[in-house]
Amino acid sequence: MVALSRRLGPLDAVVIGLGSMLGAGVFVVWGPAAAAAGTAPALLGALALAALVAACNATGSARLAARYPESGGTYVYGREQLGAYTGFLAGWAFVVGKTASCAAMALTIGFYLWPAHARPVAAAAVVLLTAVNVRGVAKTALATRVLVAITLAVLVAAVVAGLTHGGTAAAGSTGPADPLAAAGLLFFAFAGYARIATLGEEVRDPARTIPRAVRIALAVVLVIYAAVALTCLTVLGLPDLAKSTAPLAEVVARSAPALVPAVRAGAAIAVCGVLLSLLAGIGRTVLAMGRRADLPRRLAAVHPKFETPWLAELTVAAIVVAVVSLADVRGAIGFSSVAVLTYYAITNAAAWTLGGPKSLRAVAALGLIGCIVLATTLPEPTVLAGVGMLVIGTIAYAASRR
Repeated sequence: MVALSRRLGPLDAVVIGLGSMLGAGVFVVWGPAAAAAGTAPALLGALALAALVAACNATGSARLAARYPESGGTYVYGREQLGAYTGFLAGWAFVVGKTASCAAMALTIGFYLWPAHARPVAAAAVVLLTAVNVRGVAKTALATRVLVAITLAVLVAAVVAGLTHGGTAAAGSTGPADPLAAAGLLFFAFAGYARIATLGEEVRDPARTIPRAVRIALAVVLVIYAAVALTCLTVLGLPDLAKSTAPLAEVVARSAPALVPAVRAGAAIAVCGVLLSLLAGIGRTVLAMGRRADLPRRLAAVHPKFETPWLAELTVAAIVVAVVSLADVRGAIGFSSVAVLTYYAITNAAAWTLGGPKSLRAVAALGLIGCIVLATTLPEPTVLAGVGMLVIGTIAYAASRR
């Protein structure tokens, strides 16, 4: 087995975590979440609940990544702590769910940059970002630093403009309050911190670096999301926010119209950052599954020059480009949330088996319960699609073993 080089330091790990979370979620998830929440207080409560579940998951992910510092994330943790099938199910949920996420993010880029030709633009973005990933994780980290800086600039501009010149929208509701369903959708925007763990084989001093990077990235993102949520509710109001597919662009349109082109371009560039790191994370999970023959072994090939899982990344990119031609952004977010919550339920179950202080086991148990509750309260078609995804994975696993 060819190992990947440890080239990422603490700052690189934090930046990759930020780049994975500050992307499509912060730019598009507020509309469907507001529609599900029903009221403004429920939306803010849902944000707090999603953050709590994410924090529990992050604690378990960090502990497991320190124990198993290699590519694959919960696919590896599940295999080692809970058995081969459970590990496969985690890897399957991650790869399938995050492929849907990639399609949603690529389409977000297209709709921000060139709405009339969103799908070709989305496909081109996937191809270009895959080319960056194949050339090495150091280039991925460098590109992510630039993209995170642009993302923060766009978010600060939108929040400042909205709070200072946007006025105050009338309060309203979209129906009965349902913070659990909204929290399940908002979890989509938090899930990127796992990218730090899936790159564990390429992080220096992983036992120390990964837990710290996960905590720092999650705390920074929570503060940013709270500011963005309050701004959108203040300027747009809940009913208009629920209908919006580009809420930050609409916030700026009402408060500083001259900034709209810059915000649209900046948002598209920002989503490129999360798509870049997400493609890298899926490629590493496919690499790990190929190493253990849960996927074709050929996918475990490492490029002799760039030391990256190049064949896995090219395969993932090809699938994402195909999905882009069919995907719906809101549907992809819901489906991805079910798959990712399944992935983190397995993470928490694996973390619980590590033992240790009772407080850490309680956090793992809380995270497991939270993931199950949020997954089952999402819209019924989304839940059914997620269950179908797990059934197909189980059949594929059984067939491969026979």
